[in-house]
Amino acid sequence: KKSEISEVMSKADIKPKSMHRAKIWSDDVENLYRFQQAGYRDEVEYKQVKQVDEVECWPETGFVKKLQRRDNTFYYYNRQRECEDKDVRKVKVYVY
Repeated sequence: KKSEISEVMSKADIKPKSMHRAKIWSDDVENLYRFQQAGYRDEVEYKQVKQVDEVECWPETGFVKKLQRRDNTFYYYNRQRECEDKDVRKVKVYVY
């Protein structure tokens, strides 16, 4: 999975080919929820905008721990799930 993101990152200003809504919660949906809550499409866009190589994650769960918004304020996230079932359908999943 990390290699796919690295491969996508090597192409400048890559755009997704399609988008669909999440239907069930998963670890990936949880992280997408966190990126989208902070104002980014996904990890790829975050890394492009913020010019970072790695995103800080909780070692126990692998969930995103901290994101910097576009206005340079930070969002801090818990170790546990934050995307409730009612919010799962709001998460956009992009395909590259």
